[in-house]
Amino acid sequence: MAHLLSTGGGKALLDAADVAVLLLDHQSGLLQTVQDIEISELRANVASLAKVAALMNLPVITTASVPDGPNGPLISEVEQFAPNARYVSRKGEISAWDNEDFVKAVHETGKKTLVIAGIWTSVCVMLPALDAVAAGFKVYAVIDASGDPSALTSRTTLARFVQGGVVPTTINAMVCELQRTWARPDAAKYAEIYALFSPHYAAVIESYQRAQQAARG
Repeated sequence: MAHLLSTGGGKALLDAADVAVLLLDHQSGLLQTVQDIEISELRANVASLAKVAALMNLPVITTASVPDGPNGPLISEVEQFAPNARYVSRKGEISAWDNEDFVKAVHETGKKTLVIAGIWTSVCVMLPALDAVAAGFKVYAVIDASGDPSALTSRTTLARFVQGGVVPTTINAMVCELQRTWARPDAAKYAEIYALFSPHYAAVIESYQRAQQAARG
């Protein structure tokens, strides 16, 4: 279903049938260091990415960097909205790609397009993203579902992404690119996701529903 509904346009866009989602080090301790995006916005965007992955039955892999230390456990949004994700524990590696079990888990998805988000963007996303590109994967980094200690760090990371072949994107672009059409039976579920990461779109839905109610008398 996802494959048939999400492919029909040009070859430049994502093919949902070939996507795996990697949620890297979205940990409660690291979250407190994020300065380039509002924490509430970041959490909503992470939840949105996890929800669209679950809605489309995309394989999701999660991991954490020393979760029993100051970096802390995964935030609740990851566990709540990606309940079927495969969690890979690490042995202290800063980059998830330096962990053999993690790389094996990625290969076992059978997907060649990776959608990655994490904290910090400059480390937990960038290091595995660049290595994944070198290993032959097409890699998208969801910038606003990730976070960094400063705006300067984030801008520098974006430049290195572009130089290294990682495609930067945002949550609204990612959800739309995966959805591709409103002519699908689960369209209302996508509207709920848009409302989650965009309160303004939630207001659009509310005003439309009220107008429809008024029209029906």
